[in-house]
Amino acid sequence: MANELDVFVGNTTLIDEEVYQLWLDGYSVSDAVNIRLKSGILDQTGAGPDVLESDTMDHYRTFQMLERLLHYPPKLVQQLLFQIPPHKQSMLIERYYAFDEAFVREVLGKKLSKGTKKDLDDISAKTGVTLKSCRRQFDNFKRVFKVVEEMRGALVENIQQNFLLSDRLARDYAAVVFFANSRFETGKRKLQYLTFEDFATCAEHLIQNWTLGAVDVAEDMDMDLDKEFLQDLKELKILITDKDLLDQHKSLVCTSLRGKISVFHEMEANFKMLSRALVNIGTSLTHNKDVRDFFIDLVEKFIEPCKAANWSASDVQLFLTQYTASARALDAFKQQSLWERYMGTLRSCLMKMYHN
Repeated sequence: MANELDVFVGNTTLIDEEVYQLWLDGYSVSDAVNIRLKSGILDQTGAGPDVLESDTMDHYRTFQMLERLLHYPPKLVQQLLFQIPPHKQSMLIERYYAFDEAFVREVLGKKLSKGTKKDLDDISAKTGVTLKSCRRQFDNFKRVFKVVEEMRGALVENIQQNFLLSDRLARDYAAVVFFANSRFETGKRKLQYLTFEDFATCAEHLIQNWTLGAVDVAEDMDMDLDKEFLQDLKELKILITDKDLLDQHKSLVCTSLRGKISVFHEMEANFKMLSRALVNIGTSLTHNKDVRDFFIDLVEKFIEPCKAANWSASDVQLFLTQYTASARALDAFKQQSLWERYMGTLRSCLMKMYHN
């Protein structure tokens, strides 16, 4: 009697997403096996501990072989050795380049060099992110930076094209790269209340409005601040050095805000101090140190005084909106387009940063 036997042969690479995450998180094989044991996987499958360990080791070996391809994602997509469906390829890439908020907050604005890499032990201990995962995340930041630093065109698009990341993750990497390039200070105590998302939003506004790429996307880069624009900001000083202009500006703002904000009297009494702070932050940006201290200056010179006077976020928004708009009505103030480019971005950053 002849027996019929169906045979199926396939070479699709099996990817267990939970094991992949354990590998990305920096767990050893034995730690990963213990975590899988606690999840009750043996009860679900009926397999023994030896099979689980062998399965985990097989996955880890696969991930280690894939890692060199993940360093340059287009190679993963183009290669034929590992048969991985497109949606799985996207998952592998996206998760490999994902990062921990606690980790990125520690390295944001620092130089992506060996010096910073030596601090990863301390960062790992502080954040609870495994050292192996810290190294992967740091190396990813450094790799992306190296690939896009000399590229012309839009920073987010360059990252997406070269690393095949989602739009959101590419924008986050653009923020990391931009901050590393300009070396913005983010680690001081008074900036600790700010999240990575706060800084990433500010980075997006700065990239879109204050970089060379904001002027000419085809020819210039989003990495570098537009030095000519920063130099031109000195022209805004007339708003605080010309007494007539300063008084007119104050009068226009007070007239438009009377009865509309709860801190009107405090705003009226401190208008000149606040106006000098807002203008001086911009006029000092020709010096590298002042660029690095940009976010410290926003907090010290504007946010802290407003918080001390119990301004609400809506008070700040109304004030900044009218402060910006009222300058348009000053006939003697000729720097309108420069003012709009400066204050539009400054206002967006301040509103994102104005919280507890």
